Amino acid sequence: MKIGVLVTGHPPENMRENGAYDQYFARLLEGHGFEIEGWAVVDGQFPPGIDAADGWLITGSKHGAYEDHDWIPPLEEFIRAAWAAGKPMIGVCFGHQIIAQAMGGRVEKFAGGWSVGRTGYQMDGKTVTINAWHQDQVTERPEMAEVFASTAFCENAGLLYGDTFWTIQPHPEYDADFIDGLIRTRGKGVVPDDLLEAASALLDQPTDRMEVARTMADFFTKARTR
Repeated sequence: MKIGVLVTGHPPENMRENGAYDQYFARLLEGHGFEIEGWAVVDGQFPPGIDAADGWLITGSKHGAYEDHDWIPPLEEFIRAAWAAGKPMIGVCFGHQIIAQAMGGRVEKFAGGWSVGRTGYQMDGKTVTINAWHQDQVTERPEMAEVFASTAFCENAGLLYGDTFWTIQPHPEYDADFIDGLIRTRGKGVVPDDLLEAASALLDQPTDRMEVARTMADFFTKARTR
């Protein structure tokens, strides 16, 4: 199965030794039999159409879904075309947000501030820990979306759109080293110091990122009604 990754952002310049974000997801989903190809839509590089892959994944980004960028309207059109065709799609962080926005939801800078580092989410009746890095949130979900993951801080942390779209606010592709790098690069002076310190203190604690990776792989490969 070929998965097309729509890359909507880049790692900080001094953290690019491990490649672009499509490669982070290739490593996360390694062993599940996927062929991965990335398109840097953030740089205007779009796939020729929704049939260029069997399923799609939209990455995180430093940009806001509500910002005025030339690549955002065609990305939203691509999302809606994938929905109309029944193409499975996963969205992570910005991907989670832009899918919600494209499908009629609302994304905003959350008045409650930031969520960074190791975070526990209530997901399918149990607590699943994943690394987070966001201030923006889906504050109003689309009518067809159902919540499958949440916290007191982030109500719409995981959204399921029938059997076609699966989206999540935190970052299963981020390991402790990457979060540490973000704390040292993009965090200082932007995220409150107490949140950065708390995230740093938990860097050596395990997460359930590979369990989430299996869930993502299962979503892509599941039998569908259309």
